[in-house]
Amino acid sequence: MMRVALLSLPLVVLVAGCTVSPAHPGTQAALPPARQSQTIAPASGTAQQVDVGAPPLAQWWRAFGSAKLDALVETALAHNEDLATAEANLRQAQEQARATAGGQGPQADLNYQVQRARVSNALQTPLADQSINLYTLHTAQVTVAYPLDLFGEGRNHVRSARAAAEVAAHRLDAARITAISNLVQAAIQYAALDAQAEATRKAIADNRALVAMLERRRALGDVGLSDVTAQQTVLANAEAALPPLERQRAHQAGLILSLLGRPAGSPLPPLPAMTDLHLPADLPVALPSDVVAHRPDVQAAAAQVRGAAADVGAAMAARLPSITLSGQAGGSATHFADMFASGNPFFSLIGGITQPLFHSGQLLHQKHAADAALDAAKAQYRAAALQAFLDVDDALSGLRTDAAALDAATRADDAASRTLVMTRRQMELGAVGSFALLNASSAASQAAVQRIQATAARLTDTVALFQACGTPVTGK
Repeated sequence: MMRVALLSLPLVVLVAGCTVSPAHPGTQAALPPARQSQTIAPASGTAQQVDVGAPPLAQWWRAFGSAKLDALVETALAHNEDLATAEANLRQAQEQARATAGGQGPQADLNYQVQRARVSNALQTPLADQSINLYTLHTAQVTVAYPLDLFGEGRNHVRSARAAAEVAAHRLDAARITAISNLVQAAIQYAALDAQAEATRKAIADNRALVAMLERRRALGDVGLSDVTAQQTVLANAEAALPPLERQRAHQAGLILSLLGRPAGSPLPPLPAMTDLHLPADLPVALPSDVVAHRPDVQAAAAQVRGAAADVGAAMAARLPSITLSGQAGGSATHFADMFASGNPFFSLIGGITQPLFHSGQLLHQKHAADAALDAAKAQYRAAALQAFLDVDDALSGLRTDAAALDAATRADDAASRTLVMTRRQMELGAVGSFALLNASSAASQAAVQRIQATAARLTDTVALFQACGTPVTGK
C-alpha cells in the first residue's frame, strides 16, 4: 500500500496544479467621450490652460506657489492620523496575505509529552514488562502535514487575501489624496475667512467714521436723527457679521490642526494668506481611461472584484475532493534517554482523500453567496468609475463658472469702491443725502466679500480637479 501511494504521488501533484475558479472577471466601465483641451481665460484673475492627457503633477500643491502651504503638506504627510491608520491597515492586510499563503505549504510540529500512569492489576499494562503497573512514558515526535490543493481552494484563498492587501494599498493612496486635498482646501478657506474678516473690520471702521460724521452734521442741523440712526443700523449689521466669520475661521483652524495630527487649540503653524496663493496656470487633466487606470478608489474597487472572484473559486473547490498527506516520526520509552534507542522509534505515513457528500446545502449556498458578492463588487466598480467621471466633470464645470463669477465680482467690487469714494465726497459737500451713502457703503462691503469668496472658489475647485483626477500624492 505504501509503495502504491508513493508511485501515485507525482500524478496527484500534477492534478493538484488545476485550479477551479470563474473566468477572469471583467472590470470594464463605459468611458465618456474624451474632453478637448481648453483655456479658461477670464477678464480678471489668472488664465488656466486645461491640458487633457498631460502628465499629472506628482506634487500638485506646489503649483499654488506658497512655501507655507508646502510646509503644511509635508507636515501632514508625516503626522496625519488617517494616513497612519491606512498605513497600519495596509501592513495588516499584507501580513494576513503572507499568513494565508504560508497556510498552504507544509506544516511541521515538534511535540514532547511525558505521562505518569498506573494500570490496574485487572488490566494489561502497555509495557513489555507485564509486571510493571506504575510507569512514566516519554514520547517525542515530529508531525508533518501537507494539504494537496487539488482544485485550488487554498490558492484562491491566497489570491483573495492578496487582493485585500491590494485594496488596502489603493486605499492608502486615496487617503493621501483626500487628506492633502482637505488640508489645502482648509487652508484656502481659512485664508478667505481671514480676508473676509479683515474686509468686515474695514467696513466697521468706515461705518463708524460715517456715524461720527453724521453726528457732527446733525449737531450743525444739516441732517436729522433718522439719518444718524440709519447709519448706526448699518454699523450694527456690519459688527454682527464679524463674529460668525471669526467662528468659522476658528473651526478651520481646528480642522487644519487635526489634519496635521495636532490637537485643536494648539499654536497654528504659519498659514498662507489669500495673497500668497496663486492659481496654477496649467491644469493637467487625465483622460477617462487614465482616470479608471490610476484613480485609487477605482483601482481599489477593481481589486475587490478580483478578490470576490477568488472567493467564488474557493467556494467551488470546497465542493470537490481534497487530499491531505501527513506523517509522524518519533520515539517513546519509559526513560528519556531511551526514546530513540533500538526498537523505540516509530513512524507513520497517512494519506487521505475527502469528498463532500451531504452538508444540508451549506456548500451550495456558500457558492451562491460568493457569486452574489462578486456581482456586488462588479457593480461597485462601475459605480466608482461613474463617480470618478462625475467628479472630474463637476470640477471642470466649477472652474468655468467660478471664472465667470470672479469676473462679475471683480467688476462689482471695483465699481462699488469707486461709488463709495465719490458718494462720500458728495456727502461731505452736501450734494447727496445720507441714504445714498448708506447704499454705497453697504454695496461696497458686500462686493468686497463676494470678490474674496469668488477667488477662494476658483482655488478650491482647482484642488477638487486635482483630487478628481486621482493625481498621486508623493513627497513624504
